[in-house]
Amino acid sequence: MTVTEQFATRDTARRAPAAQATDAAARPRSGGPGPLAVLADAGLEVPVLGGGFVRHVNLDVAASAPAFDVVAQQVTRVLPYYASVHRGSGYPSQLSTSLVEDARLAVARHVGARDDDLVVFTRNTTDALNLLAGAVPGDTVVLDLEHHANLLPWRSRRLVEGRATIAATLEALDAELARTPAALLSVTGASNVTGEVLPIDRLAEIAHARGARIAVDAAQLLPHRRVDVTASGIDYLAFSGHKAYAPFGAGALVGRADWLDAAPAYLAGGGAVAAVRADGVDWKHGVERHEAGTPNVIGAVAIARALAELERLGDDARRDHEHALTQRLHAGLAGQQGVRVLSGFSEPVDSNGGPSDRLGIATIELERGSVGLLAAALGAEHGVSVRAGRFCAHPFFERTATRSNGLRASLGAGSSADDVDRFLDALARLVADGPAHAYDHSPEGWCPRVDDRPRPDFALA
Repeated sequence: MTVTEQFATRDTARRAPAAQATDAAARPRSGGPGPLAVLADAGLEVPVLGGGFVRHVNLDVAASAPAFDVVAQQVTRVLPYYASVHRGSGYPSQLSTSLVEDARLAVARHVGARDDDLVVFTRNTTDALNLLAGAVPGDTVVLDLEHHANLLPWRSRRLVEGRATIAATLEALDAELARTPAALLSVTGASNVTGEVLPIDRLAEIAHARGARIAVDAAQLLPHRRVDVTASGIDYLAFSGHKAYAPFGAGALVGRADWLDAAPAYLAGGGAVAAVRADGVDWKHGVERHEAGTPNVIGAVAIARALAELERLGDDARRDHEHALTQRLHAGLAGQQGVRVLSGFSEPVDSNGGPSDRLGIATIELERGSVGLLAAALGAEHGVSVRAGRFCAHPFFERTATRSNGLRASLGAGSSADDVDRFLDALARLVADGPAHAYDHSPEGWCPRVDDRPRPDFALA
């Protein structure tokens, strides 16, 4: 049978025992929330070791979320009209220009930007924060719980270690800002390791009271919670489309114009200049100063459509959906043997002993065994995608964990109670009995010794 034929065949009677067992485990124990939104990967089936296919369970949403189905449809509609922007005389070029500028307005509206704020399109959050780092006229204070995207770019960085509680952490930040003035406090909106949400409004008050501005890495927070720049007092906000159901290579930096206008152009090239002479360059101001070259038209369109879909779903509905699944996930992990759930703060807590305000993220470490092997077996034998490692947050992980690596499960708008139960059942089985197949460890991680899973025809050389 060819690869194409194998992917076309979904006869459950021909599935291997491991896949049949996974299907049995997939049946919900007591019902629960289904997906809130339709994603482009809805109904995706993936091959498992030994033969057969199972419905894919994506619990790696915190790394990259699949596209909303409406986003994928919008991209398909726009592609025939794709053209270079801003100076083309043809209809496709003028339409592409309009789409980019409309997307800029959509981003500003969604995050509650001020009228004079800039919305600069970037590649992702990392790119946005590196852009901002070149504009900060002084020190930047950061917490040790930051993702590397908000830890490494700052040229003059002062690191504050998080404390046992959020309240004590805020006091430590305030003390650091009072000790020596800083230009900027840059913090994450939510930990990508634990899902714990920080009080952005309070952090903005602390920064401003000490004469600093505040930047928020909203890569994790924005896809799950509405963020309002003006209402919260945020000076700069960075986020990625690929975590917000628009995985087409774009992100944004939203914020005050003065620092950005005074900073060197982020990229030297066409579009960022008003005039070029043999003896010098006149750089533009505003968003054009930092958007040299041809922009990611499709990425900007995708972000705008994804934000519109998040608004259509509604803030309360998204929060309630995720809260129910997060409770289910943490309650299930609390009953598992041989695992420990990581937490950055000891309070406030809910009935499961975890923080009361958190996104649908849980990172565990094992009492014994390799989380890398566990993650590989979850994917290869059960069709459950998770992530193992330290999640680009090494200082925070080293402070909160007792083992070298953890395993992270993360939820989103397309997640369901069935997904959570599939993961919990497979996790319990693997922790108790180990993988059903042999794996080898390589520099790239754990891989099946014999991988008989076919690849789709579009992935073959």
